[in-house]
Amino acid sequence: MVNIKALDHAAVGRFWAEALGWTATSAQTTYVGPPGEFVWPDPVFVGIDVVAVPEPRTPVKNRVHLDLATTSAAHQEDLVARLRALGATPADVGQGDVPWTVLADPEGNEFCVLEPRERYRDTGPIAAVVVDCVDPRAMARFWGAATDWTVQEVTDELAALRSAQGVGSYLEFLRVPGGRSVPDRVHLDLLPYPGDDQAAEVARLRALGAADLDLGQGDVPWTCLTDPDGHEFCVLAPH
Repeated sequence: MVNIKALDHAAVGRFWAEALGWTATSAQTTYVGPPGEFVWPDPVFVGIDVVAVPEPRTPVKNRVHLDLATTSAAHQEDLVARLRALGATPADVGQGDVPWTVLADPEGNEFCVLEPRERYRDTGPIAAVVVDCVDPRAMARFWGAATDWTVQEVTDELAALRSAQGVGSYLEFLRVPGGRSVPDRVHLDLLPYPGDDQAAEVARLRALGAADLDLGQGDVPWTCLTDPDGHEFCVLAPH
């Protein structure tokens, strides 16, 4: 699951629900998932959990973002126009002249609307969750073991993982110079399999190279860690 911190979790959740054609369910957080009967976690799609925080976003580019899939040039153009009408704004992250469009959600979190690509023809609206990192190969080793997802591609520049069932969005690690400079505004949350022990899962992740992280979270039912590249992530209590 993708966790997005926001000043107004309900508003940001509504944006992403309308952007993806999904449903927003608000309580203490706003969960955005596929339409239909509420299922958490969804067995196929990567959901979005928008969590309220008091701190505004810094101007530093997020190290985790979403890539949205399109099926044709017309679809890409229409989707960009629809997203801008919903409140998205153009974003310049130094991308230059590229075939995809970079936008930001209403609180400034960057995302991309991709041109049609064969790889993403069956992913659903979220083509990939993209993570900037220093060493994609190392990230593929850690996250492949952490999630039981299958490594589809790995080079010095990019690693791509997908669920072992070959469905849903990709998880991609893109080599970008420089490491973490501010707390991550967008991060991943992991949920142990039903019946698994959370403490044992946290211990397994530590053995793979994760480190403990104290964000001042206090006594909460989840555990905060960082991966070997310094990205924050949380291990939730199993349901």
